[in-house]
Amino acid sequence: MKKILLVEDDQDIAELQRDYLELNDMNVNIVSDGLVGLGEGLTGNYDLIILDIMIPNMSGFEICKKLRAKVNTPILMVSAKKEDIDKIRALGFGADDYITKPFSPNELVARVKSHLNRFERLTKEKHSTSDEILEVNNIRLNTKSHKVLSFDQEVKFTTKEFELLKFLMKHPNQVFSKEDLFEKIWGLDSFGDTSTVVVHIKRLREKIEFDPKNPEILETIWGSGYRFNHHLKV
Repeated sequence: MKKILLVEDDQDIAELQRDYLELNDMNVNIVSDGLVGLGEGLTGNYDLIILDIMIPNMSGFEICKKLRAKVNTPILMVSAKKEDIDKIRALGFGADDYITKPFSPNELVARVKSHLNRFERLTKEKHSTSDEILEVNNIRLNTKSHKVLSFDQEVKFTTKEFELLKFLMKHPNQVFSKEDLFEKIWGLDSFGDTSTVVVHIKRLREKIEFDPKNPEILETIWGSGYRFNHHLKV
């Protein structure tokens, strides 16, 4: 049974979310305080964390930032705010996904299941017996250790950033739409918010491009999507 940490100070909402998750064979611990939620998350005892942004004593953004520095547990951030800047901040702090209230409990369950399945698959890949090294444009990615070197300097990536980079490096010179990438990496085509892809592409460029505002490695193909350029002379 998967263990879920739910950091939410609205008791009615928290209990509704818990009920739906428990109906899907998950064990849910509800925490209504930010500092307590941070402490629980840092224990590493949970398979996924659902984190509301507006939490007493510490904001969800700060909790997410501190958690991501220590643990790789999938983090799903929840907010009543619909502004893109909040989504960008959440993903920038290392959240794996962002969902806006109000949402259906079934959507929450679908997203949680998707992230749990993908994290489990990634963990199995990381502990597999053989390494797979991808190397394109002086970017060297180890699928087992999850280490990425750019010009021999290690660069840190969140789980979803790593997945996205790995997928694109495995399919150089192919064009993928935002919808394609969302389905491949997040597996949530039924509930897709492709702005998540745009944010992650932006963050990849900040980490691998010489000039992120004029990308040459991770190109935008206007009207079609994105392409990882295999033939760049660097």
